[in-house]
Amino acid sequence: MTDAGVAHNRDDSTATPRESLLVAENIIAGYVPEVDILRGCDLVLQEGELVGVIGPNGAGKSTLLKALFGLIPVRSGTVRLRGEDISNLPAHALVSKGIGYVPQNNNVFQRLTIEENLEMGLYQAPKRFLERFEVVAEVFPRIAERRKQRAGSLSGGERQMLAMARALMMDPSVLLLDEPSAGLSPALQDQTFVRARRINATGVSVVMVEQNARRCLQICHRGYVLDQGRNAYTNSGAELLHDPKVVELYLGTLAKVK
Repeated sequence: MTDAGVAHNRDDSTATPRESLLVAENIIAGYVPEVDILRGCDLVLQEGELVGVIGPNGAGKSTLLKALFGLIPVRSGTVRLRGEDISNLPAHALVSKGIGYVPQNNNVFQRLTIEENLEMGLYQAPKRFLERFEVVAEVFPRIAERRKQRAGSLSGGERQMLAMARALMMDPSVLLLDEPSAGLSPALQDQTFVRARRINATGVSVVMVEQNARRCLQICHRGYVLDQGRNAYTNSGAELLHDPKVVELYLGTLAKVK
């Protein structure tokens, strides 16, 4: 799966173990017929992990999340959750199996209140609302304080917070985050990464696609660098952050860490 000019740093420790939670193997997918955005990429998510996916624009990062969540067809390859083949299952079926997804854009119902947005997140199990609301409120206390406020009046950072909270209402084991810091100020971006770590600390395994590659690698357990729809590098977040080739090709000189 090696493109010319794209170096590989594959870590054998990332080979698919039996205890893996979510596994994507040799995924080929795209939006229009005969045009493949993903061209054989892999991803493994272990129980309790926070995995980051970085790479240049157009590398296929967001496309990978959409393929995992059944929003675009997987033409070849497999996606497995706890060993079960879930390739191309519809999104609502994946939610019931414990996968949550937070898109980058249009991720809240603006005309609904915060509370109503959270109810939409639990439409498959409405009787659990009070139970799940209490859990989510511990992670996002401002949600509870402002539950009657309309989502359309929230700032960009607050909408991102609400979108994460809604995805957590179904008590997922896997949370897919697509560019959660996009469009936010540096201060709000940092809060987003703190929230992602906090969610992960509650036991939710997280896959985060991010343009803020340096910050993503700082907080993730393992990272994947995608380039032209394929895996270019795979290693721990710390190793990728200090890898000279990754810094040179994908992070830039400002990402160098002493």
